[in-house]
Amino acid sequence: MFKLDLTGPMEADEGTIYDLIVIGAGPAGFTCAIYTSREGWKTLILEKAASGGLIAKTHRIENYPGFPDGIDGSELMERFQAQALRFGAQLAEFEEVTSIERLQQGTGESDPIFHLKTNSGKTYQGRAVLLATGNLLLATGNLPKKLGIPGEAEYFSKGVSYCATCDGPLYKDQDTIVVGAGNSGLQESEILLKYAKSVKFIEFLPYSTAAKVMQERVFNHPKASILLNHMLTEIKGGKTVTSVMVKNRDSGELTEIPTKGVFIYVGYEPPTDFIKGLVKLDKAGYIITDEHMATSLPGIFAAGDVRSNNLAQCAVAVGDGAKAARGIREYLHKQKG
Repeated sequence: MFKLDLTGPMEADEGTIYDLIVIGAGPAGFTCAIYTSREGWKTLILEKAASGGLIAKTHRIENYPGFPDGIDGSELMERFQAQALRFGAQLAEFEEVTSIERLQQGTGESDPIFHLKTNSGKTYQGRAVLLATGNLLLATGNLPKKLGIPGEAEYFSKGVSYCATCDGPLYKDQDTIVVGAGNSGLQESEILLKYAKSVKFIEFLPYSTAAKVMQERVFNHPKASILLNHMLTEIKGGKTVTSVMVKNRDSGELTEIPTKGVFIYVGYEPPTDFIKGLVKLDKAGYIITDEHMATSLPGIFAAGDVRSNNLAQCAVAVGDGAKAARGIREYLHKQKG
């Protein structure tokens, strides 16, 4: 079993001007930091929760190259972190960046420095910035997309959850509902299937968008069942959830299904509010980049799930991180002459 070895400097310094500040300690951020720190660029990673990102909450990853038997998401991210720190990258956890300001240190365009303010009141300085914030960090309150139906907000944490990895054990021997039969819903349901009495999937589309191998494994489980082309219209209960109302999208028929837990996986909101007006975003709020991962503002790059039109996969985030490192290296060389 891999043992995490946290070598390398860990203390972030407000007085230091870093060559690169990475926002987000997930696959994209760590990969870029591995490349840049290995090349001698002074690199700081700022993470608003515990490092690892969304993938660290994934029970089992089976499609990441190099692990034919699969690997636990948290262990994979521990490996990424250890490698980045070994090459000299610095990591500051629970430092949420709230604003970025581009300031000129001199009179020329070759002297810009980015000042990143965090929720702790600190300000960090960097010559370049990588936005690798992914889609979601539950620990800081950024929730996935909501259904917007009656009962959803009222019963949050009282039967409504967005994280089966976190809350699955609470529903031992209970009937549960999973809304969304895509990759996220099915991956998370594997934890739920270990504890719950039953897991019924409610999928808006007439088919599941999850990987075929995952569909076969989950839907063939004796505790699992699925209603395709259906949608949740209401969550009911007393002190906690007791049932849901489900609508057949073909017939319009409404059915009440008893349940103790409702787990919702219908997509995520990109955490980009703090950079609105700074770089160009698409209509959904994701960051627009070129092929070198550069944004509309020179010196700021983006990689991973937060990038527009990107496939939310670990392998893609890693590739983005490597591309970003090359783009950042070229940018920094030009800035330093």
